[in-house]
Amino acid sequence: MNRILRRSSLSVAGLVLTGGAVVGPAVAAHAATGPAATTTGPTSAIAGPAERTTTSPARWDRSDAGDRRDDRDARDTRRERALRVAYQAQPNFYYCGPAATRIALSADGKLLSQDELAEKLGTTVAGTNSAEDVTRVLNELTGGGYRTTEIRDPVARPEQIERLRADVVDALDAGDPVVANIKGGTVDTDGREHSYPGGHYLTVVAYRDGGDTVRIADPADPVGEYWLSTERLAHWIAERGYSS
Repeated sequence: MNRILRRSSLSVAGLVLTGGAVVGPAVAAHAATGPAATTTGPTSAIAGPAERTTTSPARWDRSDAGDRRDDRDARDTRRERALRVAYQAQPNFYYCGPAATRIALSADGKLLSQDELAEKLGTTVAGTNSAEDVTRVLNELTGGGYRTTEIRDPVARPEQIERLRADVVDALDAGDPVVANIKGGTVDTDGREHSYPGGHYLTVVAYRDGGDTVRIADPADPVGEYWLSTERLAHWIAERGYSS
């Protein structure tokens, strides 16, 4: 596999929004304020708007997912799914990989520390090397089912956007959050800008509108969660990859 999924960490300095407003101090303060935020256990929902969650369903074999994708035109755009996770912010500027992975694992009731996950992921002060490492660790701890998908183009093509949408729906319906390796900036459905020039990891924990809109659990964001169009997420992932 072409290892275009480069080492990613949240840069402390010089975080500039796509509109030009510097957000470095605010994000850095959130990302490096001592111990990570704690929760009350695997059934804890993320604070704020994310408290509307559902119990994770039993896993099913996603090998038949291709058949589901053949019926895209007939999909119910009212369809939605939300997984219950234990949100935890990253405690420093380079732990986005362990934090995003921990959020994903919490849907399965696994609450490893970010330090434990950093060791398994090979995370250093330069960040977590690749979405492939996240996939490897998720499979190791959940018994398998995750795979890495690359979006190699600088801008996601329509078929790559649709593939991401289908993968998110399949994974979340199976009770498995998706971990994405992103880089650059985007704007959420509320008009808030998010920018990580050096790269970042975040977790998809819900979808609505039949998968056209996704809920992001962002371990470096002061709010913690936000909705984002799946198309924008695909472009954010471009030249990197995701674990689903």
